[in-house]
Amino acid sequence: MTLNYTPTIKDWFSLLLLILLWGTSFMFTAVSLESFSPVAIVSLRVLIAAIILTIFMYLKGWRLPTEPLAWTIFLLLGFMGNLLPFFLISTGQKEISSGITGLLMAFMPLATMILAHYFVSGESLNRFKILGFVLGITGVVIVLWPSLVGSHSNLLSGLLILLATFSYAINAILVRRLRSYNPVVTAAGVMIISSIVIVPLWLWQDLPWQQSYSLKASLSMLWLGVGPTAFATIRLFAVIGSAGPTFLSYINYVIPIVAYFTGALLLGETIEWHSLAAMLLIIGGIALTRKRVAAK
Repeated sequence: MTLNYTPTIKDWFSLLLLILLWGTSFMFTAVSLESFSPVAIVSLRVLIAAIILTIFMYLKGWRLPTEPLAWTIFLLLGFMGNLLPFFLISTGQKEISSGITGLLMAFMPLATMILAHYFVSGESLNRFKILGFVLGITGVVIVLWPSLVGSHSNLLSGLLILLATFSYAINAILVRRLRSYNPVVTAAGVMIISSIVIVPLWLWQDLPWQQSYSLKASLSMLWLGVGPTAFATIRLFAVIGSAGPTFLSYINYVIPIVAYFTGALLLGETIEWHSLAAMLLIIGGIALTRKRVAAK
């Protein structure tokens, strides 16, 4: 791909689709929590995605690797990029809204930037990145401030969401540092090993065959596995291969907006001025980190 590549209409459509899939995933998680535990949500997301991605992989003529190193990498990526953040987000959303979750998750690229400074060659901090991080963390403080000063505290839930952003950030660093395989094969392998780890725990802990589930929660749970987890992964690699990772990074500006307002419009969550201010600060911080330092 050349540096002056112009994204096509298909690229823009795929980007919009990813924004909608990931931006609304917090809303569907909130609905799923009406019937499913956090462990159940994690288990079903990775299990459904594993089935779909494995079928897609084999239809493309690709095969899973057999060497132990590959599966060790898949396990590490599965834990940091799926099991841990999915669980933290689902647990955190038991106490805070889907919109606030989406705002806090917008901190992920800033967390990645900080870690990359120490672990990725050529990703050093500069004054714009530092100032962008300060703006972003200020936005996070504004989001969490009511929990810090209020009589009832959802601070722990907010911190769990923030921890999920660092889990995703660590996963992004690991992807860049560890041996790479075909992206779709990697995604399928990660979901398979994640399912092997978490599904037995879900079956033992929840005894799902003894539970009752509402139709709305069940459909939301099914969609989380099919849409934001499996299908989005396929489109993600298609966009990166076609238009590149820089083009994909535009989603960081829009996903928190989609998450916040879908929660408000479809779930009746409250729109608050301090959350809107925090959104502007976090998105502004992300934008500022993209600014290049002039060469001397």
